[in-house]
Amino acid sequence: MTAGNCPPVTALRGRALLGPTITDDSAVVVSGTRILYAGPGAGLSAALSAANLPPGTELTDVWLPPGQLAVPGLVDLHCHGGFGVDFPSTDAAAARAALHRMHAAGTTTVLASLVTAAPADLLSGLQMLAGLAAAGDIAGIHLEGPFLAAARCGARIRAGCAPRPGLCRGADRRRQGYLRTMTYAPELPGADELVDLLTGHSVVPSLGHTAASADDAGASLARAAVGLSAHGGRVPTVTHLFNGMDPLHHRAPGAVTAALRAARAGTAVVELIADNTHLDPAVVAAMFELLGPDNIVLVTDAMAAAGLADGTYRLGPAEVQVRGGVARLGSGAIAGGTAGMLDLVRNAVSAGVPLESALHSATGVPARVLGMAGQIGTLAAGAAADVVLLDADLRPAGVMHRGAWITAA
Repeated sequence: MTAGNCPPVTALRGRALLGPTITDDSAVVVSGTRILYAGPGAGLSAALSAANLPPGTELTDVWLPPGQLAVPGLVDLHCHGGFGVDFPSTDAAAARAALHRMHAAGTTTVLASLVTAAPADLLSGLQMLAGLAAAGDIAGIHLEGPFLAAARCGARIRAGCAPRPGLCRGADRRRQGYLRTMTYAPELPGADELVDLLTGHSVVPSLGHTAASADDAGASLARAAVGLSAHGGRVPTVTHLFNGMDPLHHRAPGAVTAALRAARAGTAVVELIADNTHLDPAVVAAMFELLGPDNIVLVTDAMAAAGLADGTYRLGPAEVQVRGGVARLGSGAIAGGTAGMLDLVRNAVSAGVPLESALHSATGVPARVLGMAGQIGTLAAGAAADVVLLDADLRPAGVMHRGAWITAA
């Protein structure tokens, strides 16, 4: 291979988040779509020599200005859309346009979420998103239902049905292997069989939209953890902790208590929507202190209004009004989020969460949930070249997606 045929090699030099630590004198070297080296600047020459690059390969040094920080591209496990696009009801072209804008805003990996809907609409959405996953536009699909508790369905207006084998088999065909997580209520009849079906296909069960007792929720999370243990030691998740479940009460502990105990033990990961609407900032800070960042994943639960002004939008079959950045149904129920992943990181830091911890829960932890640790959500050799340059205010100063600098359309 001649130098003219070599992929460009770029070294980002300056402050970077390497593993759990921000290092001042760092080098992140990108070759093509992958990271070739990430480590101390002093080790760059030796790393390049060991890489056996073709003769004549040119290295471009990019020195980050003071105040900038290189971090991994963020990973959102719970996203229904954004920038005017509703994943459950759109087409592939519109979804790709919205995903490009999400990438440019720093979220370089997205798990596209479908809300509960009529079976035909749900299966159609699965098929469309499976095509996007096959093309590498999304990391896969998250199903938020339809097997949810009617009493805790929130904005999921079709809920309360028990898991049905026929619908599960139909969903399995349409997902084409790209279903990654599924939210379910453990108290519904057939929930145990659903958990076994999901874990048997390496799909992560995500407990949520539930009125389950602490015992039922704890037993279901334990069952899911055992089922996933054969798939790289992954663990179940809890869909947007505190939201869509009975409040914690000292005489009726409910699913929240089971989720906290499992996360503290490292046998579950809880989602937090740190948008200052779904959760008070003090709760976010307390969860990081009590559970640790390894057991928390920040998610947006974003819907079509994310990134845009107030107005009327859709969330699957429902019409949603957004006022003051808060999305609600006509009933007053919160209907998804309008913040981006970097908004959540900034909010968490403002609440007192260390920057490294907030970033870890927005990058490395969701990558691990997806079974993609070391591939995304990290600045490390061999990982995807997804890099976000943050300014002193933790806003994106540049975004590299799969080795190419991108801008919003």
